[in-house]
Amino acid sequence: MSSALWIGTTGLTASSKQMDVIGNNLANSNTLGFKAGNTYFASMLNQSLSGGAGGTMQIGQGVAISQVATRFDQGSFESTGSALDLAVDGEGFFIVEDQEGAQYFTRAGAFHINTDGYLVDMNNFRVQGFNFSVPGQEDQETDISLKNVQSVPRATTEIGVGANLNDAAAAGEKFNVIQTVFDSKGQAHNLGIRFMKTEGNGMWGFDATLDGTSAVTGMAANGLKFDGNGILEKMYTSALDSLAGSGSGTVTATVNRAGQLYKTAAGLELTRRATDQAWEITDKGGYANASITSASADAVSIDLDGVGGADITFNLAGAWAENDTISFGITVTESDVSDIPMTFGALANGATIGATTGGSNQINWNIAGTDAPTITGYANTSVIKSLTDDGYSSGVLKSLSVGKDGIINGYFTNGQSAELGQIMMAAFPDMSGLKKDGNYFVETVASGEPIKNRANSSGLGEIKSNYLEISNTDVAREFINMITAQRAYQANAKVITTADTLLSVLMDIKR
Repeated sequence: MSSALWIGTTGLTASSKQMDVIGNNLANSNTLGFKAGNTYFASMLNQSLSGGAGGTMQIGQGVAISQVATRFDQGSFESTGSALDLAVDGEGFFIVEDQEGAQYFTRAGAFHINTDGYLVDMNNFRVQGFNFSVPGQEDQETDISLKNVQSVPRATTEIGVGANLNDAAAAGEKFNVIQTVFDSKGQAHNLGIRFMKTEGNGMWGFDATLDGTSAVTGMAANGLKFDGNGILEKMYTSALDSLAGSGSGTVTATVNRAGQLYKTAAGLELTRRATDQAWEITDKGGYANASITSASADAVSIDLDGVGGADITFNLAGAWAENDTISFGITVTESDVSDIPMTFGALANGATIGATTGGSNQINWNIAGTDAPTITGYANTSVIKSLTDDGYSSGVLKSLSVGKDGIINGYFTNGQSAELGQIMMAAFPDMSGLKKDGNYFVETVASGEPIKNRANSSGLGEIKSNYLEISNTDVAREFINMITAQRAYQANAKVITTADTLLSVLMDIKR
């Protein structure tokens, strides 16, 4: 009978331990990433009794806790406002490392960037993964660091212009397109393309400047030609030829606006009159509105359409007399539309812009590619529809996002984005063998070595950004377990009190 006392005591002890587990589960019902425990009981060694009709008989000696096992079922997700709050949807653990290099495994993904630039958890343990922005660490497990991450500048190598040039515009009307381009140091420059309507049907000349002063040279074309439907069909290049003077003076020419030379012509002529420094266009060569814009002893300028300013300047040297002439021709070569390279001189800050070839800087104007913005010549208001530029300035990190594969994407103030790193995850051959250490799990011999890999691969779960996994404690289930534990405790206490009563009766026999 005395055995009943000890058996009841084991029941009290076991039920008390079960209550401890239940209490711990409920206490951590709001703990991030917490995995609840289950209590498992086992009967203790049986006592064998001899004799009886059935031979040997056994009486159990009570109960003991055989195992407190962790439940690794998925916890619910809680939405948050931070991109670095992460939850694992499926199998696996985040890997974190303390200051001594010891590794821990957790489902609590409340991470942030600390003052040293490392991705850490609430205990300042560093999250493990790959650093894409550090050479040599793209596939090397290490602390994830975002310190000094920035977007380096990129020099503009190609631009595009989407626009409509008003076919109903009067000859000489200008339309300016200015866009920002960047050099190799990230400094911004203004690239201006000026379109000017010619007298030619559907023809617009153009020229370009950088920062308003440096002329762009080496243009493969200096004008655009649109068909009867306003579709860009050709581009043209103009040049002077057969330049000559009839007197004893000498003449050279500077073409100021090659795009205004839209018509091939021969025999254009300027004649000097009796009045000092007076010139007259005596043969316009088909440019009906050509006029003199200025004249001096050193130079004379003409405007081919009479409204756009000086298109050609003739530089004079030596003695010029009355009736001396300047004759020249204009050659216009049309070609199929193709990309237009624009060549620049050296920049004042020593940087380069575009593709550097032979000491010159060159930007490609994408006008003919399948991805080129469209330029049209409709009889409607001239307007810019789009501008493209593949360059950008330097930028600092503005925000982050994390993909389901754990890749950390950075977004910078210059509008660029880049993959900065990737979070690693780990699984174990036997998760039940893991040891709990606070809100972490620790590898043991029973668990086996961690199997590390990238998220959303090799059976590992995917990462959900802006979410946290809350405790998987089932409060209703724990309350039911609490009731059963309470009843078991009461029943075992009753065994003890009943056994005590029976022993008291036995002691009273002597009376």
